[in-house]
Amino acid sequence: MGTENIWLLVIWIFLANKCESFSTTTEATLFSNTTEWILDYTDIESKFSLRTADVPDDDLCYIVPGQPNTVSECKFNLETQTFVVIHGWTVTGMFESWVPKLVSALYEREPSANVIVVDWLVRAQQHYPTSAAYTKLVGRDVAKFVNWLEKEIHYPWEKLHLLGYSLGAHVAGIAGLLTDHKINRITGLDPAGPSFEYADEQSTLSPDDAKFVDVLHTNTRGSPDRSIGIQRPVGHIDIYPNGGTFQPGCDLQNTMMMIAATGLQNMDQIIKCSHERSIHLFIDSLVNKQQESMAYRCSSKEAFNKGLCLSCRKNRCNKVGYGVNKVRTRRSSKMYMKTREMMPYKVFHYQMKVHLFSPDKLSFTEQPMLVSLYGTEGEKEDIPLTLPYLYTNTTISFLLTTDVDIGELLMIKIRWEKDSYISLSDWWGTNKFKIRKLRVKVGETQAKVIFSAKEGEFVQLVRGGKDVVFVKSKDDESSRKEQRLHKLKMNGSLFKPNTE
Repeated sequence: MGTENIWLLVIWIFLANKCESFSTTTEATLFSNTTEWILDYTDIESKFSLRTADVPDDDLCYIVPGQPNTVSECKFNLETQTFVVIHGWTVTGMFESWVPKLVSALYEREPSANVIVVDWLVRAQQHYPTSAAYTKLVGRDVAKFVNWLEKEIHYPWEKLHLLGYSLGAHVAGIAGLLTDHKINRITGLDPAGPSFEYADEQSTLSPDDAKFVDVLHTNTRGSPDRSIGIQRPVGHIDIYPNGGTFQPGCDLQNTMMMIAATGLQNMDQIIKCSHERSIHLFIDSLVNKQQESMAYRCSSKEAFNKGLCLSCRKNRCNKVGYGVNKVRTRRSSKMYMKTREMMPYKVFHYQMKVHLFSPDKLSFTEQPMLVSLYGTEGEKEDIPLTLPYLYTNTTISFLLTTDVDIGELLMIKIRWEKDSYISLSDWWGTNKFKIRKLRVKVGETQAKVIFSAKEGEFVQLVRGGKDVVFVKSKDDESSRKEQRLHKLKMNGSLFKPNTE
């Protein structure tokens, strides 16, 4: 089954470009200067269920705007923070399996919180373009709801956190635009792309919709307005895990194996796997507090993949998900990270710089390597890596990641494998480079370490040969200073307290 056939499953998304905007009358109602509409609760169609930690998968109690008795009946806690979870487009007309998982994770992290699930399933199960257009009406419903909470029970705005997935992210943005005051935080979980990539800020999630807006982009493959997730940044911080286009473990082989094991009812996972990964990354940040993932500001995913963006100076790195440091800048900070394919998703990032030299003029492209790391706490052997080029008298930089915390890095081994085709240099000429030093920067600790050949002045990296071994040569004071500053920063000493 080819990629072209797979993407036929998402042809419905392409219809989004034909979606007509709301009528002039509706637009005038939503964005008029008058405020009477926000006090009229009779036209609210969305439902607001206060779910519990004991029963996270069922709607047992609804808070109804205009009916103050429902607040006490549902045991809404006025003293703690409130999470408002907003789902996206649905084929079945039912809540998806991630909803109770997110509810449970929120309660696990904040046991006394209120977790409210917005039910707009009737509008969300229409043809995609219709549901996309409905986000404005649903956003208005949510705005009325949170305004009513503030006016009726004087619930403080600074305790509100909206979490929207796909179309739900834009619902959250529109709600934030329409409220009387700024909502404290909105988290966009892979906001939908079709119909929104080129839309104005009144129709999409944007940094102006809350005091702080953070966004995870996990499925931006394809041309603009053709990808399932929006490509452009729409928050204060926009994080693109694994480049934001495609997520580990979401390849065709893995999804087909899952379908074979669980049935055709999970066929939609071929489409949703990367899209929904945004939710599971956020859940991961809630339940695995001791294994928080890090993201790094970078100009492009290509530069990040070279390991060029592992600095934490001047807010260039941040925690991912719930514990993010709320850094507000004029321009959106595009940040990148790598993950593994299952929870916990955290990996450790290493930049490696090496200068290659040889008496002969050598040139190779797309060369396979195996790298092994050894540290004070553990080891990770034979990490596969493909280097795009190897040239004589050239310094190359590449990014290496591992899901094992090896502690302080002490030794590195590199093996240059033969690729699948036969090169002329395999028959005559040389196919080896000399390397004197290996410079390493560790993203998670900000350590900078120089490694030298274990034996002799340099190593000889031979294609198809044995491992070359580097050992730590020095740990200078500048590296230790970087590590101390980074530790202070990540513990909050250089930030204001991270409160909701």
